[in-house]
Amino acid sequence: MEDKQILCVGLVVLDIISVVDKYPEEDTDSRCLSQRWQRGGNASNSCTVLSLLGAPCAFMGSMAPGHVAENLPDVSATDFDKVDLTRFKWIHIEGRNASEQVKMLQRIERHNATQPPGQKIQVSVEVEKTREELFQLFGYGDVVFVSKDVARHLGYRSAVEALRGLYGRVRKGATLICAWAEEGADALGPDGRLLHSDAFPPPRVVDTLGAGDTFNASVIFSLSQGPESMYLILNPAYMNYHYSPLGPTHPSHVYNYKVCMVDREQSFGTSPTTGC
Repeated sequence: MEDKQILCVGLVVLDIISVVDKYPEEDTDSRCLSQRWQRGGNASNSCTVLSLLGAPCAFMGSMAPGHVAENLPDVSATDFDKVDLTRFKWIHIEGRNASEQVKMLQRIERHNATQPPGQKIQVSVEVEKTREELFQLFGYGDVVFVSKDVARHLGYRSAVEALRGLYGRVRKGATLICAWAEEGADALGPDGRLLHSDAFPPPRVVDTLGAGDTFNASVIFSLSQGPESMYLILNPAYMNYHYSPLGPTHPSHVYNYKVCMVDREQSFGTSPTTGC
């Protein structure tokens, strides 16, 4: 039987990347050495990393050709109702149109209520932006990713402070995770234990595009392997797995995007990403 997939719901965008000799100083001109267009977006990037780690995955997001893409609504609960939930073992929601996403998460809860323990879908949510509307998502995920920006917006000065201060917002049994850039990442689970890992930066940082999306995907991949894998989420190998589209030591196929595109034959549905 085919393995169940990990579904990422959220944004896919076109990133326009300009390459310069060094980071520009303020109020100066810099010659552009080259430019590339590539697929980006939080959920899309996470889906790419999941596929590189070997997970069967799928992406769901709004896509359209031409000028209509400039005024394209986010995925709605009605769109999500068309998804066959039995295909998935894990669903990751990138916080965007939260009022609609709450309905999606409630649908998953109703589905899980009819399933035996081994068949329930695990859910993760990402609260990255500081919009108040998104904070209602804290109460829905088995795993909740809260960003440094949100933590600081709410008055916390460290990942540990944020986890202790925000854990009351997550549902019973959930794990709350906060990455804090060069200071590493911390997690707090239902047993009350704080887990920490330092960051392990590469010798040369070219750019940080997609770093958070990579971290989220690595955590999801580790936890999706089973209940014994919790310790892996802060393993240095995963913390250091940040891909850079511009770095000479990174494989170019990372951003060649052979996977994770939505099948246009399916109305806002999810498509299996062949080969991931």
